[in-house]
Amino acid sequence: MQRLLFGGVYGSVLASTLVAALTHDGAPPDPGYDVLWVLLAAVASAAAHGYAHAIAHRTADEPAVTMNAVRSMLTEWPLVAAALPTTAVLLGAYAKWWSEDTAEAVALTINTVALFGWGVWAARAAGRGWWAACRVGGVDMLLGLFIVAANVLSK
Repeated sequence: MQRLLFGGVYGSVLASTLVAALTHDGAPPDPGYDVLWVLLAAVASAAAHGYAHAIAHRTADEPAVTMNAVRSMLTEWPLVAAALPTTAVLLGAYAKWWSEDTAEAVALTINTVALFGWGVWAARAAGRGWWAACRVGGVDMLLGLFIVAANVLSK
């Protein structure tokens, strides 16, 4: 449960920051390219996090870190899964269902709402009441709102 919640929050924040940073510096938008980079960044982050855990928990008597590292990296799948809604929205822009600007706004909204949900779920799983869980969700949602505000101010 802990890895799922961690990966959900981390992946939602990562996807939000990546989509907020999308810029093409005068070139036409390319949502296909953006989807690729959001997915690659999520996979690379999950692999790096899993590998870091394997290395940090390695003991001197272990013969090799390879299998533990692979196992640890594979357990980071929730981080990648949390980035999938963002990639789905960007794929909609790639299919010309909506503009990339609309995709960006929708992805940031979805991820901000998801952060609220992750916070509520984590607090409820820890035995907190609904009011306390909603407060935790609200604090998590502030991460998404911070990204939205930074995106607005930077563009």
